[in-house]
Amino acid sequence: MFHYTVETTKTIEEAITSLEESLKEEKFGVLWQFDIKDKLQEKGLDFGQSYRVLEVCNPHEAQRVLSQNQMVGYFLPCKIVVYDDTGHTKIGMPRPTALIEMVKDQSIKDLAKDIEERLIRCIDKAV
Repeated sequence: MFHYTVETTKTIEEAITSLEESLKEEKFGVLWQFDIKDKLQEKGLDFGQSYRVLEVCNPHEAQRVLSQNQMVGYFLPCKIVVYDDTGHTKIGMPRPTALIEMVKDQSIKDLAKDIEERLIRCIDKAV
């Protein structure tokens, strides 16, 4: 699967707070948080579903992968989404290992796997 997604009993806000805490433990920070629902409604579009996109980064890891292959920058920063799916809060992300397949560079597959495993741990702790 190209993604990793889990469900939590937490609210969107609780899930984001918990996720931010677990990301800090792995030295990832949230660079930006985009509220898709608010933005679409601001533009006059009807979208009632809470949907947040968090762009997260570990500067050390970003430097490491970009030093190996600058094309990886197309996937940075990493995205984690927290959203409402018919009354259930979900947390998910595209798997770095799936994205890295598009670059076709064997030398960075292990880096992508390590980052993916760490982000999955963060998501699992946030549940």
